[in-house]
Amino acid sequence: MDEWMKQLIAARDSDQLWQQGDTIVIAVSGGPDSMMLLHLMHRIATADRLKLVAAHVDHGFRGAESTAEGEQVRAFAEQLGIAFEAVKLDMPTYIEETGMNGQLASRLRRYEFLHQVASRHGANRIALAHHADDQAETVLMRMLRGAGAGGLAGIQPKRLDKNVELIRPLLRMYKTDIFRYISQYEIPYAMDSSNEKRDYFRNEIRLDVMPYLAKYNPQLPVSLNRLAELASAEDQWMNDEASRVFKQLVTCSKGMDCELHRADFAGLPVALQRRLIKLILDYLALETAGMKLSETVDFDRIESMRTAALASSPTTWRMDAGSGVVFVRTYDVLRWSGMNSQRLRPCSPYMYVISGAEGILQVPEGGMSFRLTLSAAAAERGPYHVAFDADQLMFPLSIRNRRPGDRMRVIGLNGTKKVQDMFVDLKVPSSDRDRIPLLVDAEGQVLWIPGARRSAIAPIGAATVNVLRVHASPIETNIE
Repeated sequence: MDEWMKQLIAARDSDQLWQQGDTIVIAVSGGPDSMMLLHLMHRIATADRLKLVAAHVDHGFRGAESTAEGEQVRAFAEQLGIAFEAVKLDMPTYIEETGMNGQLASRLRRYEFLHQVASRHGANRIALAHHADDQAETVLMRMLRGAGAGGLAGIQPKRLDKNVELIRPLLRMYKTDIFRYISQYEIPYAMDSSNEKRDYFRNEIRLDVMPYLAKYNPQLPVSLNRLAELASAEDQWMNDEASRVFKQLVTCSKGMDCELHRADFAGLPVALQRRLIKLILDYLALETAGMKLSETVDFDRIESMRTAALASSPTTWRMDAGSGVVFVRTYDVLRWSGMNSQRLRPCSPYMYVISGAEGILQVPEGGMSFRLTLSAAAAERGPYHVAFDADQLMFPLSIRNRRPGDRMRVIGLNGTKKVQDMFVDLKVPSSDRDRIPLLVDAEGQVLWIPGARRSAIAPIGAATVNVLRVHASPIETNIE
C-alpha cells in the first residue's frame, strides 16, 4: 500500500467520506487532480465494494481543446472499466442570455449535471478533486475579502447538497503529491489553458499572490491549511452552540416566523448573537427558498439587526434581511418572518356575525376560535375568558378586526379610549393589529379584545340572570 492510498484511507475514515457498497459519481475534468482521483478511487473500489461513475462536463469555452479533454477522460474511464457520462454545454450563449457571472453560471450548470448523473445511478455521493493547494487559495481569497471564522474554515471535506454528499478525498494532498502520483502511475491528463489567464481572481491568487507571499513563508500553503483546520473546528463548535441556543430561546411557527425576546438575546456573547441571527436566517430561507441566506447576507446587515435588537429604549424597527426575510423589532420582541409568513401579508377587513348566543365560531384571519355559552353559572376567569350580562347586550354580536375610529369603554375610566392607543399600550406589534379579532355588539361597540381588555358594557351583577360566557383559543385547539 503506497503513501497515497494510506492518505486516502485516512481521509475516508476521519471524515467518514463513504461507506462500503456506496455508489459514487466522480467529477472528472481531465486535469491531473481529477484523473488521479479517478484512478485512486478505482484502486479502492474493490475492497470497499464501490460502484463508480465518471462524469465530465465540457463547458464549451475552448472548442477543440475541451473536446479532446473529454475524449481523453472517456478513454481512461473505459480503460479502468468505469461507467462514463458526459455533457457538452454552450456556456458562452447561456451567459450572454442570462447575464450571469461566467464562473457562477458554469458552476451551477456543472453541479446540476452532476446531480442528474447521481440521480440516474442512485448515487448518494459526488467526489470532487479539490486538493490542499485549492484550500490554501480559498482561505487566502476569503481572508482578503474580510471573511469571518466560517469563511476561514475554507472548503469542507464533505457537505450535503440536495440530499447528496459532496466529498473531497484529496483535500489534504498537495499539488506536488498529485504530480508524483501521476508520474508514478503514468496517468494521462490535460492542462486547461484558461488556468494560466488572469481573468479570474483565483488565477491571480495562484499565479501572483501566493508566489509573492511564499517569499516570506515558504510553507504558506501548509500554514493556510492549518488555519482552515483550526477555524473549521472552532466554527463547528460555534455552530453547535448556536443550534443549542436556537432550540432553547427561539420559537418558530411552521418555518415562517422565528421569534425571541430581547432580554434573552442581549444575554448572549456577541459572537453567539451573530451566529444566532445567521442560523435564524438560514432556517427561514431554507424553508422558503431552499437556500442558505447567511452565505449571501453581508456583515453590515447582520450587525444592523444585532444593533437594533440591543437598543435600550423601547422601539419598533424593520428591515429587509434578503431573500424575502424581514426582521422586525417591536418593543422587546424580535421577529424574523419568511416570505410566506402570514404576518407579512396585509390583512383585509373581515367580519363574522354570530347567529344566536351559543355555538363555536372559527376566525382564521385572527387564528382564533370562539365558543359562546349561555349559563347562569359563574364564568371562568383569565385573559381568554370573558362573561357578560346577556340581557344588557345588543344582539347580534360579531367578531371582526379593527376599524378606523374604534373605541372602547374601559372599566375604571370615564369615557372611552381608542383601540389603536390600547394596542400601543399593550405593545401589540403593528403587523398584528389588523389581524386581532374584536368582539363587538350590534351597534359596533367593542366589547372585548381577547387576551387583553374587556369593556365596561354589560357587567355581571347581583341582578344578572343570564350569563354569556365567551372563550377564545388558538384555532388549532380542539374545544371539548
